Amino acid sequence: MKAIDVILIGAGIRGRGYTEYMTDGKFRVVAVADPEKACRDYIKNKHNIPDDMCFGGWEEILALPKFADVAVIATSDKMHYEPAMKAIELGYNLLLEKPVAPTYRECQDIADAAKAKNVKVLVCHVLRYTAFFRKIKDLINEGKLGKVISVHHSECVGNIHQSHSYVRGNWNNTEESSNMLLAKSCHDIDIMQWLVGSRAKKVSSFGSLSYFCRDNAPDGAPNYCIEGCPYGETCYYNAVKLYLEDEENDWFRGAATKKVNATNEEVEKALRTTQYGKCIFKCNNDVVDHQVVNIEYENGAVASFNMCAFNAGGRYIRVMGTDGELYGDMESDEIDYFSFKTREHTVINPMGRAISGEIVGGHGGGDDGIVEILYKYIAEDYEGDMLSEIGISVSNHATVFAAEKARLENYVVEMKDFNG
Repeated sequence: MKAIDVILIGAGIRGRGYTEYMTDGKFRVVAVADPEKACRDYIKNKHNIPDDMCFGGWEEILALPKFADVAVIATSDKMHYEPAMKAIELGYNLLLEKPVAPTYRECQDIADAAKAKNVKVLVCHVLRYTAFFRKIKDLINEGKLGKVISVHHSECVGNIHQSHSYVRGNWNNTEESSNMLLAKSCHDIDIMQWLVGSRAKKVSSFGSLSYFCRDNAPDGAPNYCIEGCPYGETCYYNAVKLYLEDEENDWFRGAATKKVNATNEEVEKALRTTQYGKCIFKCNNDVVDHQVVNIEYENGAVASFNMCAFNAGGRYIRVMGTDGELYGDMESDEIDYFSFKTREHTVINPMGRAISGEIVGGHGGGDDGIVEILYKYIAEDYEGDMLSEIGISVSNHATVFAAEKARLENYVVEMKDFNG
């Protein structure tokens, strides 16, 4: 098959990340839309896109008749719905960044539209495409654990990651983006359902914003760290240290300035004028900094999920079955499998090496993994069990929305009664 032509809508960190893996001849990135010129120019130069195929917004690029095979939609969470619906109407297949949309109704609309138009939509639940979780799924499929009975899964967001993305950053406020569980952890709700192999039956949840709030601001702390905070030398969240002095952290500096390869002058301006420079206790954040979700599945298995900011970062999972159990540490890329039959532990390293942090490490290989599956899905009609296609993704999003409803309204949600 000829190379698959791709248009990119949203050229931020995630959009750039996926298209980094589209340079091997299987794909051609032929157009880009993003309001930030620096982001557009990066994609333009990376993929040799002509000027007339670079657009300031999704409305412009989707005003044209369909001219590519796939639209990658990696805009901000609140901006997924309209370009997704328009691209589907035009007949594009989609690689759609998670979350699908900020409301359950919008998620279902996208799934219904894709079905009606007979287009393929792959949602970026990239954990499925890592060697780490693929190996865990293989062990389950091979019967090594027997029947899965219980899953304990933890997402350790990391205190600095929390401060950057969910206190100062784009996902800090429910009204402006989405709730924390949807923005950060729909990955994890998806991965638990995938491993268990059954849909959710009942959901409960607890959690709150406990630390990153004005009540915990120390006396005398200014609104902006760069104004000279008396606690600056000892504060973990000093924006001057995290963004300005750490010149190697392109992720933080780029997010704060909306620039590629930002200069110190651009970073300093951002720290004086945007929320990335504000005291960590004086932002407009309202999303939780810790949350637990409990799920009972239709096949009788149960799962508990723990998302928390107060740690170094990483993901940990324990899967317990009738014939064995496993414990996995995604950060070290190790899985310890224990067989009830042999009473022996086997340590497995799926990638053959240790991996580093989630974002800079490309989600442990998940970003290039999903691009590889995207090609097979579009070009070869792949139908294996790795697919995070729109139907199953929206079902798992429903579990996320139900969990947030359970947290806010303090009751156990029956999924059969849930309608958003």
